Amino acid sequence: MKKFFLMLVLLISTIGMAQPSNINSGEVLRYRVHYGIINAGTATLTATRTTYAGQPHLYVRGNGQTTGALKAFFRVNDIYESYINLNTGLPSFYVRNVSEGTYTQNLSAKFNQKANTVMLVDRKHPGAPIQNISIPARMQDMLSAFYYLRSLDPNQLRVGNVIRMNVWIDDNYFPFALRVAGTEVRETKFGKVNALKIVPTVLGGRVFKNNESVTMWVTNDINHVPVEIRAELRVGALTASLDSYAQLRAPIQFFR
Repeated sequence: MKKFFLMLVLLISTIGMAQPSNINSGEVLRYRVHYGIINAGTATLTATRTTYAGQPHLYVRGNGQTTGALKAFFRVNDIYESYINLNTGLPSFYVRNVSEGTYTQNLSAKFNQKANTVMLVDRKHPGAPIQNISIPARMQDMLSAFYYLRSLDPNQLRVGNVIRMNVWIDDNYFPFALRVAGTEVRETKFGKVNALKIVPTVLGGRVFKNNESVTMWVTNDINHVPVEIRAELRVGALTASLDSYAQLRAPIQFFR
């Protein structure tokens, strides 16, 4: 499940001033996750407009959980939260609270985008020292990057374009790039849809087969909703497909 969120919300942003202001308050995206033929879990993303530090923000929350037989021997309940400034498209505050089997982590990151710093707090260990870390300009987190991508102008997502960015994950940031590889018609539970095929660069060898083992298909419209994500792992494959959605900016044009 952690790998699914890494795929879902790192496929992502670019230099520019795209803003998540086109995301409706109350939007919900829900995905079904499979490992091979096994129904592995669900992932849900919600977006709500709010105010943070006196500025208009989009509050987004991601929750990933194992289900079915997998839940019986490996329980996952991961929660991600981000407050995204609607004027800049950049995150102000980010929380990663994960529980995966016996492993737990609860970190918060408060961004100062003007000073290019982040204040990292280990909320699992209240006595741990607060870290103040220098970061590159226009830093994204795992959730804000996802919504930033969806707000880009279609010209920025033209076939052949390569998009580069830095994304904060746990206690550090990582450079990523994604390539708009083409357009395809994808079959979904709602019907067929015209989609952009996006291939990010990932770290191959340890988890993924190679550095282009992940592919994401997003609706080729103003919503840019991912309808399918597939990762070829060193052992097996992980697939996430759109299971339900609500309160999108515009209807998705499915066809039979």
